[in-house]
Amino acid sequence: MPIQCVAHRGCSGAAPENTMAAIELALSDSNVTWIEVDVQLSRDGIPFLIHDYTLNRTTNGRGPVKDYTWEQLCALDAGSWKSKRYAGERLISLDDCLEAIQGRMEANIELKTQGNRYPGLEDKVIEVIKKHRMEHEVVLTSFDLRSLSKVKENTRSLRTGLIIDQLPKDLFLRLQMLQCSFLSINYKRLTAELAAKAARRGLDVMVWTVDQVKVMRRLAGLHPDLLICTNRPELWPTAFKAPNLVNGRNR
Repeated sequence: MPIQCVAHRGCSGAAPENTMAAIELALSDSNVTWIEVDVQLSRDGIPFLIHDYTLNRTTNGRGPVKDYTWEQLCALDAGSWKSKRYAGERLISLDDCLEAIQGRMEANIELKTQGNRYPGLEDKVIEVIKKHRMEHEVVLTSFDLRSLSKVKENTRSLRTGLIIDQLPKDLFLRLQMLQCSFLSINYKRLTAELAAKAARRGLDVMVWTVDQVKVMRRLAGLHPDLLICTNRPELWPTAFKAPNLVNGRNR
């Protein structure tokens, strides 16, 4: 499997993150095979796409995400903060996201939670995935160990992945205990040795978030089967179709 391009929150370098505009740009890019999105719950239990725990940065709303109903969230402008071109862009549900990408690309769905912030988040997300029969087209990832455990308590048919920013000494033991088959790691922490160990254990590895051609190339030289998450998929042809690269590895 060659190096794969993952569009971070959609093509979020060009369009407002975690919106349909960003997803549609990703779908239109032939280099993108995966999309990464963040999911939280509305006050009335609707899984939808947003990264921050507050609405302040990416909408014209204010305050904690969990305090708003889905009807209230749908009325917010989630595009003007990016540019006037996207004024009026709306937040979208996980249901709408999966309907758009089904059969066209795979999805890394980050369960955006801490502790008991969103009781029932995992079950709600799994319900939507099963509705679209996309169990084999998604992986559920999280920093939160309890959240990953809850997914496996609900169903063993879904892949899960641990997200890490620092390298714990017991990383592979944690992954084994959590029954994870996917590792999402800050690109600065990845080494060739770690990538090789993960591959030997049957783990897929995604590095985040890489927006420089030189860094993409360096990472590709560490292992041929990485997923590289980027805000700028438009850089992919420059990074991997250059003459000095063969099969994602430096000559």
